[in-house]
Amino acid sequence: MRPSTSLIAIVPAAGTGTRAAAPEDGALPKQYRLLSGQPMLRHAVRALLRDERITRVVVAVSAGDAWAGAALDGLPRVVCVPCGGATRAETVTNALARCEAQSEDWILVHDAARPGLSETVLRALVDACLGDEVGGLVAVPVADTIKAQLEDAPPRVERTVSREGLWQAQTPQMFRAGLLRKALAHAQVRGLPITDEASAVEALGLAPRLVAGTLSNFKVTWPQDFALMEKLLDDA
Repeated sequence: MRPSTSLIAIVPAAGTGTRAAAPEDGALPKQYRLLSGQPMLRHAVRALLRDERITRVVVAVSAGDAWAGAALDGLPRVVCVPCGGATRAETVTNALARCEAQSEDWILVHDAARPGLSETVLRALVDACLGDEVGGLVAVPVADTIKAQLEDAPPRVERTVSREGLWQAQTPQMFRAGLLRKALAHAQVRGLPITDEASAVEALGLAPRLVAGTLSNFKVTWPQDFALMEKLLDDA
């Protein structure tokens, strides 16, 4: 990485996490639920701060967020920006506009709901992408047998899908700011269903690099995921 080039992390944290909600949670978004005594968002941001090459972590929250300040209190190199959009792509686009990154700067986007990112995996991603023309993402090869579902209810198997060459995308995902802005704008204009940054880059005809991750970097999605993630964090 050239001295004039920055590496900025963006953490989209404007969602409500309805799938992860338990009845007793009330209106608390999942990124602020406690894991081992600290908000999940704090764990995710601290994981990024372990690589000193990341100059800044921009946490993108909703305009009415009432929890981010306390959750991130005292962490270095962290700025909280109320720029959340209706979708993840909109939130990342807004954060890119607010973080004042130059086109050649690297942007590393990480889910607030992935607090299990290891320092080893993070460093492997940064090392691999800094020398790559496109950039890349953390992912794990698919190990399970994959079934495609019939549209009828109740769910039934239509066919078995070959898992050969399939990877399950994770985050962080790392691309230059100029490329990421172009990719997200291209996807928006064409109404493409973008669920991560890599899919937007792929829509430009580019092939992001795959960097092997770990199963412990799973996305906390369902209520039962919290107990598993807490155990992994306690054992780390």
